[in-house]
Amino acid sequence: MKQLYLIINIASVIVPILFSFHPKIKFYEKYNSIFPAMLLALVLFIPWDILFTYLGVWGFNRNYVLGFNFINLPIEEVMFFLCIPYACIFTYHCINKFMRIERFLKFEKVISLSLVLFLSVLAALNFTRLYTSVTFTALACFILFLKYILKVSWLHKFYLSYLILLFPFIIVNGLLTGTGLNEPIVSYNNNQNLGFRILTIPFEDVFYGMFLLMLSVSVYEHLSGKSKI
Repeated sequence: MKQLYLIINIASVIVPILFSFHPKIKFYEKYNSIFPAMLLALVLFIPWDILFTYLGVWGFNRNYVLGFNFINLPIEEVMFFLCIPYACIFTYHCINKFMRIERFLKFEKVISLSLVLFLSVLAALNFTRLYTSVTFTALACFILFLKYILKVSWLHKFYLSYLILLFPFIIVNGLLTGTGLNEPIVSYNNNQNLGFRILTIPFEDVFYGMFLLMLSVSVYEHLSGKSKI
């Protein structure tokens, strides 16, 4: 089914797009902040994706894509870096708008430092595994940069939002990595990762997704004038 990756992208973003214009949500009013955030995700992650595809860290199943490529990436993979940040920033916006999450502020420092320590240790122990070492090092450095250089005030909101987003993440990423399918849409070279899977999802994907969304949210928050930078 060559349309499957395309369908997954559309299904991920269609509800957020439709509800962006709901009078109680008004996400469309944030488009001046959202689109630059999505653009930055493309600028950083597409070259990363191209390089890792070239190096054989991961690859794509031609049975599930239309066959139109951007360099060595299926066009559906490029769409992924537009659809997923949009859907996740929309969710982040709604959580902040309708939930009282100030009480989670006291946990932010512990979560940030624990993540940095955990990621740094695993990156050091697996420096020969490209997906593990690059992803974990990049995310650990970015958390430190946000917390101690930019000193942003929204990390606690991000952590709660990402925890909630893990449920749709498992559905979407599960499909992409082969859950419920005869073969995966995106395949991974286990020599370049820890080899530990959540269903069919490589463990590293959880933190790759966190980095993607944290980067997008940082631009969104800065341009929205909410972060203390």
